[in-house]
Amino acid sequence: MTTRRVHNLKYTKATRQALRHTLTPAEARLWKHLQRSQLEGRKFRRQHGVGPYIVDFYCPAEALVVELDGAAHDHEEAYRRDEARTRFLAAQGLRVLRFENRDVLTKLEGVLVEIARHFREG
Repeated sequence: MTTRRVHNLKYTKATRQALRHTLTPAEARLWKHLQRSQLEGRKFRRQHGVGPYIVDFYCPAEALVVELDGAAHDHEEAYRRDEARTRFLAAQGLRVLRFENRDVLTKLEGVLVEIARHFREG
């Protein structure tokens, strides 16, 4: 039985690379605390492809996605797209955490504690 590849599909490569070079201020701030396994030794990837989506941060060991939402997510259509995206990611066995950009910029320590709270034991 062959498993279908869903991570980092080739057709998303250029977009993923471009997004890594144009992080939002909130993404850049959070990345400083996630990179190099700084949060409880967990490795995170930024702008990681899962199927047709590119997630902000992904921790493979925890099957955990961290998404940051800004003003572009504050309307009904964006909410529906986010819900569909979350359903797809959950169907891949991933857990999704969402934070507002403003929380990362003003309450970073709380965001980091909340991410770590979702790490599995052992």
